[in-house]
Amino acid sequence: MAQVFGEFTEDFSERSEFLVLGFSPSSLPIQLRWKTNGLSADFLGDYVKNFFPGDTSAALNKQTEVRHAVSFVANELLENAMKYSDKSAGQPINLEVHLFSDRLIFLSKNSVHQDAIANFQSYLQEITTGDIGEMYINQVEKSVDIDESESSGLGYLTMIMDYDAVLGWKFEQVSGNNPATIVTTMVQLPL
Repeated sequence: MAQVFGEFTEDFSERSEFLVLGFSPSSLPIQLRWKTNGLSADFLGDYVKNFFPGDTSAALNKQTEVRHAVSFVANELLENAMKYSDKSAGQPINLEVHLFSDRLIFLSKNSVHQDAIANFQSYLQEITTGDIGEMYINQVEKSVDIDESESSGLGYLTMIMDYDAVLGWKFEQVSGNNPATIVTTMVQLPL
């Protein structure tokens, strides 16, 4: 049975375009993966901005705004998926972007370590019920003292604060030779 946190939808009937990218979390060491994450995120930004044509300054500003938002969100989702994926599960990481008339929806799917689920879900409960502005300020202050290898917790909060994103998560069990828990992170950006 799936567990859902935040706002999560599976209705994609109104989308006009979508793109799905797949990654193998164990094909490169994580340090080398950061560069490819950035390239993939920038590719998605360049891809999506083309659905906002025009040569007026307002249209060009909209393209730049959309490209930047897509690149930021995609990069954050990829970094989180790569960093927290359970590589022993042998599950791919997927990143999807779906274009709707009024919003973009991103989905990232990755396996997650069993011992990390409780802490992650506790954090998600806090994000979905807490004061985001206060959490953001606290995390910015804490991030000054955080080692780069630790999680700052700012990615999701920045999406909400800077881009008016609506977030949701779904946890599902996958059975088979390598049973695993898959988390799907959904980010909805208004257009």
